[in-house]
Amino acid sequence: MIKAKHKSIESIADMTAPYGKVLVLGCNTCTGICLAGGEKEVSVLAATLRLRSAAKNQGKEFQEFVVRRQCEREFLEEARELIQGTDAVLSLACGVGMNCVAEHFPSKPVLPGNDTTFLGLSPETGLFAERCVACGDCLIHLTGGLCPLARCAKRLLNGPCGGSVGGRCEISQDVPCIWQMIYDRMKALGQLHKLSDIVPVREWSLNDARGPRSFVREDLRLQPAAGQAAKAPEKKGA
Repeated sequence: MIKAKHKSIESIADMTAPYGKVLVLGCNTCTGICLAGGEKEVSVLAATLRLRSAAKNQGKEFQEFVVRRQCEREFLEEARELIQGTDAVLSLACGVGMNCVAEHFPSKPVLPGNDTTFLGLSPETGLFAERCVACGDCLIHLTGGLCPLARCAKRLLNGPCGGSVGGRCEISQDVPCIWQMIYDRMKALGQLHKLSDIVPVREWSLNDARGPRSFVREDLRLQPAAGQAAKAPEKKGA
């Protein structure tokens, strides 16, 4: 899932300073799971902002609400009345959710309460680790299900560099060498022969394209409403 973390309270206070009534809007999916946007986080942040406002006699109002997902417009409809009645939305979603709020409510300023970091998982409580860079051309069938782009400091695709020692990365003994992990896993799977396949130079335009990326599933699309484009343009890497 997408991982994010709170901005500093000082940064959030600066962003909310021009507004008298702010909705702290949480997201109970990705940022909820990484403890940056769920009900507890929304409640704590809103209470902190109220205390700061009271201490400075600012008289600001901070409301709070949590939707299931900010990246889906139907869930945002649950907060429509609150959003329309506020001066600004302080979003505790990821960047995708923040964009969705801004597009769905174009008259409302959207303030980022979180910094979006990476696509990852939680190998243990309180630890959030990157596992995917959304490169647009997955190759983990060749690397035992482990992504070297996300987990190799040099993003090497055809084996380790010369700096790893004892299965640890040269950047830090706290970081395992992903290529050692790939080798061990491929050996356990009986697929070491796959490591002989040379992975060609990446087509980086697939994840760093000229403008925002998109793709279309025609089998899922609904008939466009009158006046809308019949088909959204597909961003290609070529």
